[in-house]
Amino acid sequence: MPEGTPVYQPGFDPGSVCKAPPTGGSYGTPVAEGAGFKYDEATLHELVKEWSDLAVEYRKDLDHAESIATARPPGLEFASGNNAKVTRLSGTKLMEALQERIAYCENMAKKYVAALGKYATADEQAKIAIAKPSEGLT
Repeated sequence: MPEGTPVYQPGFDPGSVCKAPPTGGSYGTPVAEGAGFKYDEATLHELVKEWSDLAVEYRKDLDHAESIATARPPGLEFASGNNAKVTRLSGTKLMEALQERIAYCENMAKKYVAALGKYATADEQAKIAIAKPSEGLT
C-alpha cells in the first residue's frame, strides 16, 4: 500500500488499458476543524464534470431500459406472453434503479457546484480585503 496522502486523479482509471494521464487535483485533505474533507478548485471542477457525465451515461441507459420495460411478446402463445410480462417487470425495476442513480449523480454534482460557489465568494472577499488601503500603518 502506498504511503502518504492519497491523490485524487480526475479521469484516471488504474484498471483501464488506456491509462489517461491525471489532470491534477488533490483528494480529500482532512479538515482539522472537524468532520469532512476539503478539495482544491481544480478537483471540484473535475468532480462536477465526472458526476454530471455519469448522470448523462445513466440517462442513455434509461433510454435503452425503456425498450425492455415495453417489450411485447413475439407470439400469441402463453410462453411468449408470460416471458414478455416478466421482461417488462425487470425493465421497470431497471428504470427505477437508473432514475435513482441519475438523481444521486445530479445531487452530487450540485454539492460540488455549491462548494465552488464558496470558493468564488472567498476569492471575492480576499480581493476586496487586499484592495482596501491599510489602516493604522504609517
